[in-house]
Amino acid sequence: MLTWADVQRIATSLPGVEESPGHDGWRSWKVGKKNVVWERPLRGRDLSDLEAMGRAAPTGTTIGVRVPDLDTKDVRIAENPDVVFTVPHLDGYTAVLVLLDDIDVVDLEELVTEAWLHQAPKRVVAAWQASR
Repeated sequence: MLTWADVQRIATSLPGVEESPGHDGWRSWKVGKKNVVWERPLRGRDLSDLEAMGRAAPTGTTIGVRVPDLDTKDVRIAENPDVVFTVPHLDGYTAVLVLLDDIDVVDLEELVTEAWLHQAPKRVVAAWQASR
C-alpha cells in the first residue's frame, strides 16, 4: 500500500516538480503551473455516477494523474481497471483517477513520469533524458 510520502518522493524526484496546495487545499504536485499528480477525493456525484455505471464505489485514497491524451487514458484504464479509472466529471479531460492503496510503486512511477514528460518544458525533458 502506497502513501502520500511515496507520491511526494516519486513526483519531486522529477526536475521542476514542486508540491503546492491544490483545489480546496488538497495536495498537488506541479511542474510550473501544470498539474502532474494531485489529491482527488471522490465526491458524492462521483460515487453515484460510478454506481450508475455498474461499478462499486472504490474506497481508499484517490489521486488524479495527467495523461498525454484521451487514447492513453483509455489504454491506462483498460490495462488496470481495478486501480485506474475515470468518472463522468473527467470525460474529455486528459487525466485518470488512481487508487493509491491498490497501485504498485512501479506503475505509479510510470504514470507520474509519463505525466511529467507531457507537462514539463521540452528543454527540461530533453536535459533529463540526456542525463539518464
